[in-house]
Amino acid sequence: MIGIGMAEEEIAEEEPPKKSKKGLVVGLVLALAGAGGGFFAVQSGLLFANHEEVAQKDEEGGREENESLPEIAFVPVEQLIISLGPEAGNRHLLFKSQIEVKKGDEANVTALMPRVVDVMNSYLRAVDAQVLEDPKSLIRLRAQMLRRIKTVVGEKHVRDLLITEFVLN
Repeated sequence: MIGIGMAEEEIAEEEPPKKSKKGLVVGLVLALAGAGGGFFAVQSGLLFANHEEVAQKDEEGGREENESLPEIAFVPVEQLIISLGPEAGNRHLLFKSQIEVKKGDEANVTALMPRVVDVMNSYLRAVDAQVLEDPKSLIRLRAQMLRRIKTVVGEKHVRDLLITEFVLN
């Protein structure tokens, strides 16, 4: 019996170790990345592009001749200076914006501008100074102000709010 046990141990030792699939996975990932990069290069015009067409589109600003600009207008909002309070070291926020409206709605929005300024001023005074200092929060602030402006003016009259100045000093 001793002889049989030793033979089994020798057979077990002689089996080759299992191969790792790491190389296969790495190769597959690289192949997918290469295919994605190639697709992007061809679609964006980096490869196989007609350079005359690309130059012509650059000169035209990327728009087709028959494509027109949307019918919009911009209504400026007066500059707001917001005192941030004692916890912010008595700093101030200088805020300027414009409201994007449909062409023809400028008079309606301008007539309600005192209410718009009041809503924006009230909202910005209520926001914590730390939130105002975070660059990532500007998108949320803009969305909140736009929602409030649409409530005052009307959903169908206002398209967007463009922030032209946002300075903390």
